Amino acid sequence: MKRPNITLVMVSSLNGRITSGNTNANQWWASKEDQRHFYSLLQQAQLIVMGSKTFEASRKERILSPQTLRVILTRNPKKYQKETIPGQIEFSDESPKRLTSRLAKAGYKNMLLVGGGEANTLFFKANLVDELLLTIEPLIFGTGKSLIADGSFSTRLKLKKVTKLNKQGTLLLHYVR
Repeated sequence: MKRPNITLVMVSSLNGRITSGNTNANQWWASKEDQRHFYSLLQQAQLIVMGSKTFEASRKERILSPQTLRVILTRNPKKYQKETIPGQIEFSDESPKRLTSRLAKAGYKNMLLVGGGEANTLFFKANLVDELLLTIEPLIFGTGKSLIADGSFSTRLKLKKVTKLNKQGTLLLHYVR
C-alpha cells in the first residue's frame, strides 16, 4: 500500500527560525498572506500531523472537524488521553514510518505536516517528506526554534515554484523531492 504524499508546510524567518524567542507562536510575525495560505491548506486537508509543542501553541485556534484527522506526535500519548476524539484528534508515539503505514491502510492519500522542528526532523530523517511549502518572512530573529532540530541527515530538494506574496517581500517557496 502506497504511503500518503507528505507535504511539510512552514513559515520561517530569513535565518530559518520558526519561532521568535521562547514562544512557539508565529501568529504575530507571519504575514496575513501567509496565514491565509496556511489556513486554506488546513481547511482542505483530511490529515494533519504535528508535534505536541505545535499542538500546545495552536490550542486557541484549533477547530476540529469530522472530515479532518489531526495526529499529534508525542512521547506521552497517555497525557492527552482525555482530549482524544476518534476520527478527529489522536495522539501517537509511533515512528513516522509506522504512522504513515497505518494511515495509508486507513485510506489517507495526503498528509500535511505542520511542525515543529522535532517533528520535521523525524520525517526528514525517515526520508518521508515529498514536498516543502516554505514561506520566508523578511525578518531575522536572534533566538527561536529552527525549521529542523539538530540531527545527522541530509535531504536534497528541488525548487518547483517561487511566489511573492506581498510588497514586503514575503516569499512562498515550493520544493519537491
